[in-house]
Amino acid sequence: MIPTPLTPHLSQPEYESVYEPAEDTFILLDALEQDAHLLKGSTLCLEVGSGSGCVTAFLAAICGTHRALYLTTDLNPIACRSTLVTAQTNSQPRIETINTDLTSSLSDRLSTQVDVLVFNPPYVETEEEEATTAQRDPRVKGIEKTWAGGARGMTVTNRLLSQVKDLLSPRGLFYLVAVPENKPHQILADMLVRGLHGEPAGSICTFCDSAIPSTPASQRLRLEVLETGTVLASRTADDNLPGEFEK
Repeated sequence: MIPTPLTPHLSQPEYESVYEPAEDTFILLDALEQDAHLLKGSTLCLEVGSGSGCVTAFLAAICGTHRALYLTTDLNPIACRSTLVTAQTNSQPRIETINTDLTSSLSDRLSTQVDVLVFNPPYVETEEEEATTAQRDPRVKGIEKTWAGGARGMTVTNRLLSQVKDLLSPRGLFYLVAVPENKPHQILADMLVRGLHGEPAGSICTFCDSAIPSTPASQRLRLEVLETGTVLASRTADDNLPGEFEK
């Protein structure tokens, strides 16, 4: 069992705008650990909206530091600083962070290169104006950047979903945290339109098999439903890796 990364610096006042690891974080960590056999050997990992840096530090512990490069982005410069402190605290020197909006300035250079893409987005349903202000107004310095998600809680998530297929490498795997208000079935349908084909997995899955086509496709989406949220995982299918999605 991989220990949760240490983040003692988050108790300091200067990091009050950084989202502390919480239940949704731990759901994501559990999903990553369950898929450790798929993640090992990854060479480029990207976490969008890294916040504290806990998730990427955990991912680095799974994949190892000798070959892989771990990139993170966050709109909050204090969160970027926190990610670097977490990396140092947990002896993960290959974690780098970029203060940017989602994958701005990176998407072209990372095209088809990302083996693991992770996003725990602002998923709380709010007024659209509140989400736009939280994400776009530089005067907003508070914690609301981490949770204000707009209509259906999907305003920020939808922006990244349009980029996922172009970012993933041939072995790429994408993890997304969602809650029921985000309508996970609709996310699955939208990703299928984008060429991400999937199937539900996990012992407490509440999704119907018939909702997800089972025919081969260039990319697949795997869904794991946990008690307090949903982790969606999509990966590039590889004809040389039959059955890799079996649990």
